Amino acid sequence: MTTPAVLVTGVGVRCSTASDVAGFTAALRAGTCGIRTVGGDTPGPGPRALAPLDDFDLDTELAAVSGLPETLRRSASRAARRSPQPVRSALLPAVEAWLDAGLHTAAVPGDRVALVVGGTNLSARYVFEQHRVHDRRPAHLAARYALHVQDTDHVGTLSQVLGVTGEGCVVGASSASGGAAVVQAARLIECGAADVALVVGALARLGPLEWQGLSALGALAAPVADGTGEWACRPFDVDRRGFVPGEGAACLVLESAASARARGAGALARLAGYAQRLDANSLSDPSAEGEARTMNAALRVAGLAAGDLDYVNAHATGTPAGDAAELAALRQVLGDESGRPWLNATKALVGHCLSAAGVLEAVATVVQLRAGFVHPNPALRQPVDEAFRYAGRTARPARLEHAMTTSFGFGGFNTALVLSRG
Repeated sequence: MTTPAVLVTGVGVRCSTASDVAGFTAALRAGTCGIRTVGGDTPGPGPRALAPLDDFDLDTELAAVSGLPETLRRSASRAARRSPQPVRSALLPAVEAWLDAGLHTAAVPGDRVALVVGGTNLSARYVFEQHRVHDRRPAHLAARYALHVQDTDHVGTLSQVLGVTGEGCVVGASSASGGAAVVQAARLIECGAADVALVVGALARLGPLEWQGLSALGALAAPVADGTGEWACRPFDVDRRGFVPGEGAACLVLESAASARARGAGALARLAGYAQRLDANSLSDPSAEGEARTMNAALRVAGLAAGDLDYVNAHATGTPAGDAAELAALRQVLGDESGRPWLNATKALVGHCLSAAGVLEAVATVVQLRAGFVHPNPALRQPVDEAFRYAGRTARPARLEHAMTTSFGFGGFNTALVLSRG
């Protein structure tokens, strides 16, 4: 299998620590943590630690975007004015990535641009809120409820704002949805169905039923003893206690090398390889063998050996079972090279952003490749396995050529992406 000629030409992000890529880069380098305690001792479903994305005024945010054409600003403002927060949150990183790729000045025909959104059940909180409205006064249900309740509302709104008329879809793979969306977008480019593909990792805003379900699984972390919640997410640490939900959205612009060359667009990175595999398992327990198969498959597509990797951005949710399986998988893949690549986990800083995690962490990987550093894991005090080269409590300068980022989800979904310097 040949290496796919797919480039990353634009990135955008919004999460608990930053509202754009420049801020995200600074926050990663500083080890800024967006996690905080919520809920206190209040009974009922919900996380006790969260990396929240606070609500915001879209018009104010758009007005602050440098170089945003007025026609695009008005289109974004008008289209999203009545949208639920998950759609509004996706718009900002999508617009940022669009500008970053230069698609506002060196355009690609709309029917040669594809749009893939990673995530399902994105509007659970909105559904819950509208259910309460309906119970009180059914006629007051939001006029566009039938549109907003569908995950495809993201595709419709973003395509309207950006003038995308090529292929579009929503991809669901549990917590691996973002990674799966990148895989599907890359395939659209490789098969010639699109020259450019926007990949959006969408904010999943959960409702009480989803929180209760995760709590029943024992998956949610409790805040640490100091009560701040800041270091509640402890990937690869002996004291890891479960995952901390994060809220965020991110976007990658993938583009064929020929298209980027024709319009003079620079490459931020190259998507050198990717893979998606199933475990044949409907439950929430991870499989080290399945994860290792996926990572090895991505390396084969990239034409790289395990020893070529300089950095691994791990899925690393901070759950005992999940981290143990991932470290076992990495041992299988890396073998004698286990101590060579840097290993960290962006979730330690921004929580587990669910559907958006795969795209957001791909953006984090691109940022570190380009800026030449690995971000810290400040909550890592006592590694559960000393064989690996963990990033420490402060950022480390590093010459990175090849990196892997992984995402794994309930139901046996596994994805791995290999990114190389452009």
